[in-house]
Amino acid sequence: MPKLTVNERPVEYRMDADTPLLWALRDASNLTGTKYGCGNGDCGACIVDIDGEAIRSCLVTLAEVEGRFVTTIEALSRDRSHPVQQAFVAQQAVQCGYCTSGLIMASAALLRKNSNPSDADIDAAIKNICRCGTYPRVREAIKRAGRAMRGRDRISAAPPPGITPEDAAKAVPALVAPGSETNTPE
Repeated sequence: MPKLTVNERPVEYRMDADTPLLWALRDASNLTGTKYGCGNGDCGACIVDIDGEAIRSCLVTLAEVEGRFVTTIEALSRDRSHPVQQAFVAQQAVQCGYCTSGLIMASAALLRKNSNPSDADIDAAIKNICRCGTYPRVREAIKRAGRAMRGRDRISAAPPPGITPEDAAKAVPALVAPGSETNTPE
């Protein structure tokens, strides 16, 4: 049974060692921020950080990551304060959102190595497919996150998670169809 560290926690998967890491993360660990996009490594929606490198998790098996350290979007910053996450929101680089976690993970890996990337550096490192075509905003978000990491910009765009499903349910009154009985909260 493959053993590795996922989001700073030791994990032993009771799965076939030939299982792609993507499916172990999503199905066994319930880390669904890592997306299935194409299944053949073209789109980048499944990118995670493996030992500091941006890797397409659909292309590596559990056997190949045995003993390694994997970080998913869920652990990049639990309160959404990572400069890349903040910059993506501030620059409106997110549209439908499906590619976002892979783009953020690839961008974070790039900026760890080079916090002041040129357009050519970004183009070489970020090969993700964004179906909405937000590439100019993604590039600006990466540059802005780099400035923030170098202390040359301050970003506070994404609010931390804070509302529980229970609180959300209390805040929104139930819709009642005309002519049906109404439930009044007590």
